[in-house]
Amino acid sequence: MAVARDGGQMPAHVHVVGAGVAGLVAALALARGGHAVTLHEAAPVAGGRCRALPDGTDNGTHALMGANHAALRFLDAIGARAGWVEPEPDGLPMLDLADGSARRIAAAPLAWRDPARRPPGLTAGGMLALLGMALPFTDKPVAAALARHPALLRGFVEPLAVAALNTPVAEASSARLGQVLRRVRSAADARLLVARDGLGPDLIAPALAALRAAGAEIRFGSRLRALTSAEDRAMALHLAEESVALGAADAVVLALPPWEAARLIPGLRVPDRHAPILNLHFAHPGAPAVRFIGVVGGLTQWVLVRPAGISVTVSAADAETEERVEDLAPRAWAEIRRAAAAFALPGDWPDAPPPCRAVKERRATPRHAVGIAPIAPRLVMRNLALAGDWTWTGLPATIEAAARSGEAAAKAIAARLPRPVALGRAGA
Repeated sequence: MAVARDGGQMPAHVHVVGAGVAGLVAALALARGGHAVTLHEAAPVAGGRCRALPDGTDNGTHALMGANHAALRFLDAIGARAGWVEPEPDGLPMLDLADGSARRIAAAPLAWRDPARRPPGLTAGGMLALLGMALPFTDKPVAAALARHPALLRGFVEPLAVAALNTPVAEASSARLGQVLRRVRSAADARLLVARDGLGPDLIAPALAALRAAGAEIRFGSRLRALTSAEDRAMALHLAEESVALGAADAVVLALPPWEAARLIPGLRVPDRHAPILNLHFAHPGAPAVRFIGVVGGLTQWVLVRPAGISVTVSAADAETEERVEDLAPRAWAEIRRAAAAFALPGDWPDAPPPCRAVKERRATPRHAVGIAPIAPRLVMRNLALAGDWTWTGLPATIEAAARSGEAAAKAIAARLPRPVALGRAGA
């Protein structure tokens, strides 16, 4: 039990709504700060877009980079860092389906001194164009910013931009991509990491275990239907099967998608245009090691090979999410087989695709187009903070943005709560 500074029992209780990455980060920070925390999640599982699916596969080819310091801090905090491995330490394998060229590209600019690891089409002019995007002075579509360097755009910048911004390069913001480029300065920043066994065992399960160990209560199937507010304070939460009145010292962190936050808080400005992501999961067990391969010029964009199976991510998938999995799977599998041959992946690669499961996230992220996106305040009310990747303006909607927003929301709320003091130390 925690006590207030005067020695009495601290009445503050924080309700974190939403168990995606942002909510998990905020809840753990507050619980380990000594506050009573209840984490509410409408779904039967945690993780949000980083969730593990019922069959154990991941919802996508989620990866981190060494520059994702907040996400890596969270992995350290939950004791899960060892489960994230670097599958391609010698550079990212990239296959161009147009001409069959296969190369390894370094993500760190300093490594481009080695011609074998440079992006295709990189010239002095291309370097200046990349530098121009990295500087926070202009904003134009990525395709327009690289119009004079089509080979560099196609073979390197477009795959990076579509993965980071989930927006076609014809409309994607060069300023938003610049936020990513500015963070990748060294080889350590450019390290690509993926969950060795999957998001379930390597992120979500250890996060939930850490929360329970910190004393947090976790409620699944607990959807926030509405909230009551008055005098710039949240007064009550109306959940799936109960309403919870908030005491004078209680607080709320809303870690929800933008449309849910807008539903609950009238007048809140949120992004209203979203882009889909298509994920294909093939049952193909037996790979001896984790691999991560990029594909240019086809349906597939990123292929994650694990011993348990293969996952493919198609970002900015406006057209692809309208197609049937029966049509998508053979196309994707043919490209996977070409990538496996190009980079000599061991194992059996039959002509016919193995069983495939498609997951279509139709509102996966906001569209990161040119212009200033709606900026939501961190504190919407005196006792209510927002979290979520869409609330972190310093990066596009990514795992790192979600983690940073969770940290910021926890800090903003903790500053307004009575500081907990360990029992027996009052007056010390």
